[in-house]
Formats: sequence, C-alpha cells, structure tokens
Amino acid sequence: MSQRRKPITDINVVPFIDIMLVLLVIFMATAPLLTQGVKVDLPKTASESIDTEESDPLVVSMRADGALFLNVGIQSVSRAEEEGTRVTVFSLQEQAGKILRARASVPVYIKADQSLNYGDVVRVMTVLQQAGAESVGLITDPPNLEG
Repeated sequence: MSQRRKPITDINVVPFIDIMLVLLVIFMATAPLLTQGVKVDLPKTASESIDTEESDPLVVSMRADGALFLNVGIQSVSRAEEEGTRVTVFSLQEQAGKILRARASVPVYIKADQSLNYGDVVRVMTVLQQAGAESVGLITDPPNLEG
C-alpha cells in the first residue's frame, strides 16, 4: 500500500525574495543617476511654487561661465550629475522650437546662475519666446530662514 503525499500548500517565497533583492540593488544603483542637471548657484528669493499639470517642463540651465544646457523633464530641475544637452544661443531657438512645436503647452523655465549678467538671461528669454514659448519662468532657491 503506497501512501499518497499531501500536496504542499505553502508558497515558496525564496524566488520572490531573490527578485526583491535584485530590484533593491538596481534601485540603489540608479537612484543617484536620477538626480542630474547643471550645477547652478540660484538666487535665493521667497516665491510661490508653480503648480503645473505638465510633468516634463523644458528647462534651460545657464552656468556662471555662460554655458547653456537644455533639459526636458521634471527631474531636470533638481539634477546634479548629468548636465543635459549643451546648446549655444544660436542653436537654442531651433532645438527649443522643435520641442515647443511638438508640445505647445510645455512649461518653459530658465535656471540661471545668480552671478550672470541680467542681459544674458534676457537674451535667452527672448530666444525662447522667438522659439514659441508663451511664457518663460525663472527657477530660484528658497531663502534660508535660519534665525
């Protein structure tokens, strides 16, 4: 007489744990890469944050040395590792125009170093408006409220 085995009703969680550990390692390795952008010393001012439904703004970053970078995406506002696409004032109108023709409602922001000449920032704003931007916002840092 052979005994019939009782079916195993427990779930084997070892493969699930293996997959979760692999995902954890992947997320830990890629998280620092998600913070990218141009290192810019933004002016500090008290201003209200802009609430937009559009999650991928067009951000033009201007470094203190005058270099321009074009980023698309909400992460580009706070990224510190990767700088985006370097552009010149002359190619900015063409490249921004392509993006604005494809997505007319995309918000446009300038992230400019506070040591830059006011005229340089205005020149970039003018180029963006000629490319089709309805309005151009300026990104600032909140002031330190330490007393």
